[in-house]
Amino acid sequence: MQIGELARSTGVKIETIRYYEREQLLPVPQRTDGNYRLYSPRHVEQLRFIRYCRSLDMSLEEVRLLIEARDAPAGSCLTVNALLDEKIAEVDARVNELHKLQDQLRQLRGLCQQPDEVKTCGILMELNRSARIDKAQI
Repeated sequence: MQIGELARSTGVKIETIRYYEREQLLPVPQRTDGNYRLYSPRHVEQLRFIRYCRSLDMSLEEVRLLIEARDAPAGSCLTVNALLDEKIAEVDARVNELHKLQDQLRQLRGLCQQPDEVKTCGILMELNRSARIDKAQI
């Protein structure tokens, strides 16, 4: 199949397919006499694998490591486990950061229960105070 059909069958844009080829995440495709790329079912499988890993927020380097591990089935999966443990820790840290942000936003929102004039808005006063902005600078 040619690149357009590969793109349609995997949901991956043509530019992205070419990028993955340059990054050597995809095997080099065969070429026709007219120099068109010809892709195989292996390319479809590889692109779907890459796409799914990317949907799990894996970086290209992490995807590369997973592909290498997958392509060496007799090897140890310690690297794969370590990679996933790191990813889980990253997600945990991001969730904690988002909870802190949520708490801050709720506290701010509580500062303005009765909408009034902007000059007396508790939210804006706190934002200015926290940012150490003098009213004269506004």
